[in-house]
Amino acid sequence: LSGLDPAQPYFQGTPIEVRLDKSDAEFVDVIHTDSAPTIPYLGFGMGPAVGHIDFYPNGGKQMPGCGKNPVSQIVDLDGIWEGTRDFVACNHLRSYKYYSDSIIYPDGFLGYSCPSYDVFEAGSCFPCPQEGCPNMGHFADKFKGKFKNDFVKLYLNTGEAKDFALWRYKVTVTLSGKSKVKGYVNVALYGSGGNTRQHQVIKGTLQPDNTYTSFIDAEVNIGTVTKVKFLWNNNLINPTFPKLGAATITIQSGEN
Repeated sequence: LSGLDPAQPYFQGTPIEVRLDKSDAEFVDVIHTDSAPTIPYLGFGMGPAVGHIDFYPNGGKQMPGCGKNPVSQIVDLDGIWEGTRDFVACNHLRSYKYYSDSIIYPDGFLGYSCPSYDVFEAGSCFPCPQEGCPNMGHFADKFKGKFKNDFVKLYLNTGEAKDFALWRYKVTVTLSGKSKVKGYVNVALYGSGGNTRQHQVIKGTLQPDNTYTSFIDAEVNIGTVTKVKFLWNNNLINPTFPKLGAATITIQSGEN
């Protein structure tokens, strides 16, 4: 049984006979997309974990792409009716859109077991454990019976618009050069499964010989890494023409 942002008003905190609960089926997986409090944030979905496994994409409260201005949202690619509905309940309705995308991407939407979204964002729950990570949505039941804990909370990030699936990579860059500069570093990943766009992995002071770690939520499962593109910029015209390079770049896939 899959709960798509089960309702909060009149249901949250009620007895299990009333609301969705893990006792309702052999395996209950839940996607929380609108779990901010109803008052004052108008959250339509409940926050507490109620299934065997509960997914909190983007932290479960505010979904990327739902903060667009009303006009651009109502005049939507999917038509005015879809856009108007999204304007009223965009976070709430993301749950079924993620679910339908999960059917197309059986290897996507990996949920990382973590105490909170902040801890997930800091990278503490990466990579997946030996038994792997569950996939949010249609293929969540591959993990039926694998968790012994009472409630398992899983976190992941999604895209702003269709296609919503993202794949998480840890990127570690050791810089090389003569002197430190201020600026940013972008990295693009190339692999057997496809290539990513440029993702910013460092911003601020770039110190040669220092090692920097960042996480990329890539829009494609790159498969086996074949090459990495490294680009840096200091946004300034510097008469000394500082040079900066990458001594090493390590890519770790969250999946394995």
